[in-house]
Amino acid sequence: MPEIAWDAKLYDKQHHFVSDYGADVLQWLAPKANEHILDVGCGTGQLAAQIAESGAIVLGTDASADMVANAKTAYPNLNFEVVDGTKLPYQENFDAIFSNATFHWIENQNALVEGLLRSLKTGGRLVAEFGGKGNVKSITDAIKSAAEQLGFADRVLTDFWFFPSVSSYSSLLELKGFEVEQIWLFDRPTKLIGEEGMQVWISQFAQHAFKNITKEQAEGIKKLAVEILKPNYFINGEWVADYRRLRVKAIKK
Repeated sequence: MPEIAWDAKLYDKQHHFVSDYGADVLQWLAPKANEHILDVGCGTGQLAAQIAESGAIVLGTDASADMVANAKTAYPNLNFEVVDGTKLPYQENFDAIFSNATFHWIENQNALVEGLLRSLKTGGRLVAEFGGKGNVKSITDAIKSAAEQLGFADRVLTDFWFFPSVSSYSSLLELKGFEVEQIWLFDRPTKLIGEEGMQVWISQFAQHAFKNITKEQAEGIKKLAVEILKPNYFINGEWVADYRRLRVKAIKK
């Protein structure tokens, strides 16, 4: 997983659209009372709390200790643990696994999918949504262009996310033992908050891109990238990010 310093309070304030959109995925999960459900990459816990409203018994996990600490504070009656998604320690504990906006951060997809399968009971379901093929391409292209113009092309990274196609992700799941029931790749243009929304987005979600350069150099690239994006993605006073999401429901047979 890329080295990301998550600011849980900023995440809730500036990027709450992550959980807002994630609520729609819960329709595919359709949680039931007394089901044991694992939320992988629970963040600050909003969606785990919505799942629990169904009467399900929820465990939220996240690799970020800061996120988990905030989740525990916000929802003291729910259970949260700091767990790396590639090191899930569970053995057929769950009727369902849910995840929103997490899998694209995980480099070792084999370990992730194997852990998901191992954690589910036979017949259990996986419902997840995350970045799909072509996600935020305008932003990564702008960062690349800015880095090239400023002489840092060989030191800036933009390929650290996992944004799969429908066919490649279906194949991965089925290879590991899942049966894919539904899978959908779709555009979701996403509004960012405030005039500085794109700059804030890049600083939070693409910070790994700048790990090999100084803070001052990174700020110069971000500023130029924002200028490159502005003509097409700052619309009527609002920033829009070109999100593409992959949503999947798969069953452990």
